[in-house]
Amino acid sequence: MTISLPPRSGGAPTAPSLTNAVRRDMTTAPPPVTVRPWWRDLTGVLTWSTMLFVVALWVYGGGVQQLNSFASAANSLGRLTGLVASDLLLIQVLMMARVPMFERAYGQDELARRHRLIGFTSFNLMWAHIVLIVIGYASAQWSQLWSTIVDLVLIYPAMLLAVAGTVALCMVVSTSVKKARGKLRYESWHLIHLYGYLGAGLALPHQLWTGTDFMNNTAATVFWWGLWAVTALAVLVYRVGLPLWTSWRHDLRVAGVDRLAPDVVTVTVTGRDLHRLPVSAGQFFQWRFAGRGRTRAHPYSLSHAPDGRTLRITAQEVGDGTDALASLRPGTRALVEGPYGRMHDGVRTKPKVLLMGSGIGVTPLRAMFESIPAAPGDVTLIYRAGSDAHLLWADELQAIARHRGARVFFVTGRRALRGGWLPQNAAHLDDVGALRHLVPDVAQHDVFVCGSNGWMNAVEQTLTAAGVPDAQVHIERFSY
Repeated sequence: MTISLPPRSGGAPTAPSLTNAVRRDMTTAPPPVTVRPWWRDLTGVLTWSTMLFVVALWVYGGGVQQLNSFASAANSLGRLTGLVASDLLLIQVLMMARVPMFERAYGQDELARRHRLIGFTSFNLMWAHIVLIVIGYASAQWSQLWSTIVDLVLIYPAMLLAVAGTVALCMVVSTSVKKARGKLRYESWHLIHLYGYLGAGLALPHQLWTGTDFMNNTAATVFWWGLWAVTALAVLVYRVGLPLWTSWRHDLRVAGVDRLAPDVVTVTVTGRDLHRLPVSAGQFFQWRFAGRGRTRAHPYSLSHAPDGRTLRITAQEVGDGTDALASLRPGTRALVEGPYGRMHDGVRTKPKVLLMGSGIGVTPLRAMFESIPAAPGDVTLIYRAGSDAHLLWADELQAIARHRGARVFFVTGRRALRGGWLPQNAAHLDDVGALRHLVPDVAQHDVFVCGSNGWMNAVEQTLTAAGVPDAQVHIERFSY
């Protein structure tokens, strides 16, 4: 294991590029991102309240009393599962609508996991709704099962639209299974996933025109229309309107493209009034650039602390649109969504900070290492790379460490076959012991982690074993 520890004190670097890296004009820096602790609790309460209200409406409408026979019980439970499935479907759309309160409370990483869990639950309940309703209608004469299904689809209002919506949702869910996701390019998966909006929209007429739980109760009608309206408004405002407004207001354009390594590119973007853009070091945007691939957004973290004049991203060319970054020309217009993510100072709980990154995952940590407020000695960066040749900004990071009185460790070598976060040449060491050797009081730190999924999982396990509370561990995953 190769570890480089720069001096804890010393003069500022003399090279101009290093001086720019550690001396920033904070008077023009954007305002910090704020996170209210109660936002998370409020979103949880609102989510559970909607489901409880749906069940209460079902009970009020006689749902329990209708459990007195097989056919009526199937119909009643079918209505309940359909109502809860609809509620969860809208909740998962809201979760990924980029609503600032939700995004800042949970972060895109956790929101995506919850979105997936709620999505599969909603999908299963939707199929339970379909099966129970068919059973309820066909139970009087099982020989007419197929004709009952045909009658339900063709005779009842908007049922053809509901069938089309179900097909769209099936396509989305089938490509969300882990094995299926692994075989799809990000662009293909993202395009298919957009059909989820179509599926949700096609289900609305069926619910409003044929559902007794919608039509026979004023409170239910107001609730469902209101929930659909809020969801649609959130998507239009935060997924469409706000990104267009942000990009137009700040007139974002490519200023330059630099190659840091054979497969790593940095893009610098300038714009108007960037000091008013509320973004913090460590966060990411969803980026689109005019020209090739402009219809698909890709998440790139800021690799330098925002200074109110430029935004800089650094990405590894791994296909799926990243290979187009090197061909960008100055003046190319950029469209952004964001900023997103909880990799920033606003989620800290402790004065001390440990940053752990591997490979290209060091990009948001480099920005945080440069600018996160902390006393001398309170910031440590552990940077894991395959070899010394794969280290990015090694000189800059050491210069920043000297300037701030921080510490940086470079841990290089191929990853150990046994797993863990250490390289093969340190496989004889204990993961927890090695971490405590570098950072003895690691449990007193907020820890920010970014890298490959396998490596981050190993780091997370190591941190837990080292006694770091979950609330102090902040992980950003960019897998889909």
